[in-house]
Amino acid sequence: MDYQITVLAENTVDGLIGVVAEHGFSLFIEREGENILFDTGQGLAILNNSLVLNKDLRSIDKIILSHGHGDHSGGLADVLQIRGDVDVIAHPGIFLERYKVAKKKKKKKFVGMPHNRAFLEGLGARFQMTEDFQEISKGIYITGEVPRKNSFEKGDPDLYAKENGQLVPDPFVDDLSLVLDTKEGLIIILGCAHKGLINILDHINQKLGTKKIRAIMGGTHLKSADHEQLVWTMKELERFDIEGLYVSHCTGMKASIMLAEKLGKLFIPLNAGSVVEF
Repeated sequence: MDYQITVLAENTVDGLIGVVAEHGFSLFIEREGENILFDTGQGLAILNNSLVLNKDLRSIDKIILSHGHGDHSGGLADVLQIRGDVDVIAHPGIFLERYKVAKKKKKKKFVGMPHNRAFLEGLGARFQMTEDFQEISKGIYITGEVPRKNSFEKGDPDLYAKENGQLVPDPFVDDLSLVLDTKEGLIIILGCAHKGLINILDHINQKLGTKKIRAIMGGTHLKSADHEQLVWTMKELERFDIEGLYVSHCTGMKASIMLAEKLGKLFIPLNAGSVVEF
């Protein structure tokens, strides 16, 4: 076994007594000699589920934040209070002031990180900020900032960030993914894929060369995608040698149905409490 990956936070739970669901995402990634926490959910589930699933947060060697939305970073403070000093790897844009704007209702809701940097550092976060694709441990990479190159992955039109005192469409400069490079191929772990699933896969290919993809895991943010993006995503996925798509969180029902029809048994839903071994 190369890796064991346990879902500590996700929108759904399936039949596990004691495990709770929330709108958020977090994975506990184990390999011999190293444990990594990828995202922390919004903070309602991670402590409970780590205890129920017997995953010791004190054993974490690194924390990776995929981006600065509260449903991926809100549990960080709780984790730090248990773990203490630990490296937290992220893009420097994670602390952007972010909002979801419901235009029809003319309402906005803060969706950024609920705690500021100084507070988190006081709890033991050693932030390692980077914009670059880089190896953070042997065979483990972060994508860094992913460029938008195709025309169909436009991003969520309801998500905004404050820049120079003005709300602008969120550029998601901080959106990053994790790549586990194994002998049998890549395991690609997404937070929300705000830069677009295909953009991310192309970026990884450009950095590591074209390789078999053992698994793609996490949120694809296709819930907000229009019909054009869904159609193009299904078509472009054919370019990649994918052995399994483990979707969760922000994929959406319509996209999940389309992916399940296209991929058949290679489509695997992830829930809070799911454990996947590679």
